[in-house]
Amino acid sequence: MKTYTFSEARQRFAAVLEKAKIEGKVLIKRKDGSLFEIHPVPKKDSPLNIMGVRLDLSADEIVDVVREIRRR
Repeated sequence: MKTYTFSEARQRFAAVLEKAKIEGKVLIKRKDGSLFEIHPVPKKDSPLNIMGVRLDLSADEIVDVVREIRRR
């Protein structure tokens, strides 16, 4: 795990982020001794992002089905 000084991290921020992406995390140390950790956050897909189903129905057929369901 790589440790950067604050000024080094500020000057090379893109490189710091890339290093965190590759290694999992990096540390940034300030002059006062404070230590900060940067790590990538895993990308989460939306639960609404699902594959569609091809039913080969026309718009009229879909409307008929919805109307039938609503009548019940």
